[in-house]
Amino acid sequence: MYIYIAFIPLHSHASSVTMFNGLNFSEWHEQVQFHLGVMDLDLALLNDKPTAITDKSSEDEKSFHKSWEHSNRLSIMFIRMTVANNIKSTIPQTENAREYLKFVKKVFVLLISLSLVH
Repeated sequence: MYIYIAFIPLHSHASSVTMFNGLNFSEWHEQVQFHLGVMDLDLALLNDKPTAITDKSSEDEKSFHKSWEHSNRLSIMFIRMTVANNIKSTIPQTENAREYLKFVKKVFVLLISLSLVH
């Protein structure tokens, strides 16, 4: 029996996610979480950043740190690819995927509150 594993590039997943346009946060957020989960890249969204590696760090801690860094880096790229350019420029830069999602939500809340005023 042979098992064939098809690797789907990150940009292919990102292109199938609804682009965040400032008003569709719930739908966009759900799709981002789903795709990152399917690609097994949601570790950085589910866990806080691990403490820095030291000489006393165990192999498990080193492995978790490496996995978290990989997940975080690719998650940020994925999330940024699914945010409209005019929105992306309003989101503060961060190197933490979970924090970046929080910033996107703040932009959404601000845009919704502004649209309710008018």
